[in-house]
Amino acid sequence: MRTFVFFLLALVMAPAVLAETASSSANGKTAAPATVPAPPPPPENYTPPAAPELPGAGQPEPEVTITTKGTEIHEEYRLNGRLYMIKITPAKGKPYYLIDHEGSGQFRRSDFETRISIPMWVIKRF
Repeated sequence: MRTFVFFLLALVMAPAVLAETASSSANGKTAAPATVPAPPPPPENYTPPAAPELPGAGQPEPEVTITTKGTEIHEEYRLNGRLYMIKITPAKGKPYYLIDHEGSGQFRRSDFETRISIPMWVIKRF
């Protein structure tokens, strides 16, 4: 099947290749590659637009302290010296976060995923 496709392709392409060789030999020249002209210079009074500001560019980055406690990895995130989040990565299982939402030092667990509410209604009482 491959030889048939190759043979068919050779038959289709042969007239185009022969015509190109005949025209280049008749002129005695070979075709030079086309060159693209250089772009014109910008106007003298042109000023490029200012780069847009990135969100959070002026905000300080948090300090991250990584410690290991047993087989768990704790990453403590501090901003201006205040601990606001702890990421805990256990040896087995998904990582979870302890976040201080009010700044009171009371951390609550957050998985950043919506919790599935299991329906628990009474079907029958005995």
